[in-house]
Amino acid sequence: MNLPDIRPDNPNFSSGPCSKRPNWTINNLEGALLGRSHRTPKCKDKLKEVINKSKSILGLPEDYHVGIMPGSDTGALEAAMWCLLGNRGVEILAWENFGRDWILDVVEELKIEDKNIHLAPYGELPDLSKVDFSRDVIFTWNGTTSGIKVPNGDWIPDNREGLTICDATSAVFAMPVDYKKCDVITWSWQKALGGEAAHGMIALSPRAVERLENHQPTWPVPKVFRMASKKKFISGNFEGSTINTPSMLCVEDAIDVLNWAEDIGGLEALKLIDIEEKENGALLKEERGTNIEIPYKIKKEDLPIKYKVRNYFTYDENGLIKFYDARLIEFVNKEGEALGG
Repeated sequence: MNLPDIRPDNPNFSSGPCSKRPNWTINNLEGALLGRSHRTPKCKDKLKEVINKSKSILGLPEDYHVGIMPGSDTGALEAAMWCLLGNRGVEILAWENFGRDWILDVVEELKIEDKNIHLAPYGELPDLSKVDFSRDVIFTWNGTTSGIKVPNGDWIPDNREGLTICDATSAVFAMPVDYKKCDVITWSWQKALGGEAAHGMIALSPRAVERLENHQPTWPVPKVFRMASKKKFISGNFEGSTINTPSMLCVEDAIDVLNWAEDIGGLEALKLIDIEEKENGALLKEERGTNIEIPYKIKKEDLPIKYKVRNYFTYDENGLIKFYDARLIEFVNKEGEALGG
């Protein structure tokens, strides 16, 4: 296979943290409330600001509860599984590394016997038509380590009986997500916006909250995952009273990038926004500061442009994926059609 020669101007991308916003400096964090309890009123206001701005910029439904969770997106998704599963059978979809992690949790940790696993190799999706929505469904919207995403939310019925638990950490702030098709949505500050690590976000639909208040898991739920106590929804977790101690420096950084996202025009601006035509190609300009030169013409009508990345990996001695490189492989227009010269 011939590897593409096209490389981004900014090489700082990965399956974990993303580059900081344009013109970011550490001085932007001078307002951080350090050296004090996160439970003080001013600190809780900062935490609530992150929650409110995230919900507003993403355009999440008004009746969804949004909260800050420990452990990044992983912690948020784990909390959803430990608190919500066990009410009925589970369908798990996986086509890349993190989806496979959720399989391990259901099989080896929670030991749920009534499960169906829909597995696909890297670069492919499982057959979405075979998913049984009378059961709880766990899936990723956009595969962090494969770049393969679900086409939309049309495959998820509105009248589903089970809950849909969506790992959306590489989708929110970067592409359209049909929130109403997701009862649980999780993400982290470090994906797409380039925030700092260790803090996750979770959004719960009214159906998810109803499950918390009517279902008691048969397994013990660790405190850092706990969103209900004796079938009572812990609403404080979603109002700035975090389960454990957050970094107020990271909180300030999250506020900084959310403010920046608002200033440039919100969700619609967080994508490729302009094309500079060149003699034998084009320069794609992204608001977040990444410019990519390509050797063929692109029309402005094709905006927003998206690009696909192929990750190269091996397996370590524990069978876990170990990444060593990534390459751009294709550009697609807003209709999902491949572009090329």
